[in-house]
Amino acid sequence: MSKWTDYLKTLGAELNDQQTEISVENGESGCIAPLLHQRLLTITGPDTDKFLQGQLSCDLNQARTQGSLMASHCNVKGHMISLFRLIAIENGAHLRLHHELLETAQAALAKYIIFSKAEISRSEDMVGLGLLGSKAAELGRLATSEVPSEDNGVVINGNRLLIRVPGDRFELWLPEAEALELMPQLLEHAALTDSNSWLLSEVHAAIPDLRGSTSEAFIPQMTNLQALEGVSFTKGCYTGQEIVTRLQHRGQLKRPMYRLKATGTELPQAGDAIHSDAKENVGQVVFAARNGDAIELLAVVVKDQADNQTLHLASQSGPVAELLELPYELDPKMFEPKSRL
Repeated sequence: MSKWTDYLKTLGAELNDQQTEISVENGESGCIAPLLHQRLLTITGPDTDKFLQGQLSCDLNQARTQGSLMASHCNVKGHMISLFRLIAIENGAHLRLHHELLETAQAALAKYIIFSKAEISRSEDMVGLGLLGSKAAELGRLATSEVPSEDNGVVINGNRLLIRVPGDRFELWLPEAEALELMPQLLEHAALTDSNSWLLSEVHAAIPDLRGSTSEAFIPQMTNLQALEGVSFTKGCYTGQEIVTRLQHRGQLKRPMYRLKATGTELPQAGDAIHSDAKENVGQVVFAARNGDAIELLAVVVKDQADNQTLHLASQSGPVAELLELPYELDPKMFEPKSRL
């Protein structure tokens, strides 16, 4: 992606040393966010769906019908190794994930794929753009002629994929060469924005993601993945399924994911501890973004502490973290103790 990142620099963008985050002067007013922090793994072959159905938490049949779904790959104990957006394509699927987990996710899936008529590879030539704000749909139409009407829907136009994601936003994935050709046209209608703007929109939509520091830290329901249709409890067996299903039907979810807001100058990092007035280490940061002078974040927190105590970042005397409303509902039955059979 060297040509892509070099091009972004000509637009006045600044990139971090890893070329995975972009900052733009006055970027908060823009609508086009290069998704430098995301990558694509691609599974192809006649056994793609069979293989992924036995490995990921989502239902591949539903993913084919809708176009895309959130999905996790768990270890045998039900903890998520990696977290994807699965995008259905002809004879295969893309798995969009955070760059920190690219090697980990590929290696974990490769252990099982050797028994299937399917192959896993990295789509190094594909780049992503996040389209958000009032002009998101207009930009999407410029890229693919039409836009998906429902969340998780996908429009495929040649090598371009446009996915509608919660919050009236879109992800556009396309080959680097096509992105270089398309960008001048997009920039006639909207401005470039930064990585933080996209991450903030993900926090607002309460869509989780994993980093290297949080790989294998959470069971899917701890990040509300079931509310995003990223977990199927009816499709049958997959790696870690027994633990995930047992929590759903016979257990009690004690650590869901919350939206939080706090003041402070230091941005929390994924995996950082959340504290309460009564107890240290009652939760973990999923990821955070800046919103003006405030910080907004997603965090997995002990429900009893979140409901009854004041939460803090960094330490028990650190910045107070205010609970914000989620954009979707969690089934209250998940938090009720269930009788043991």
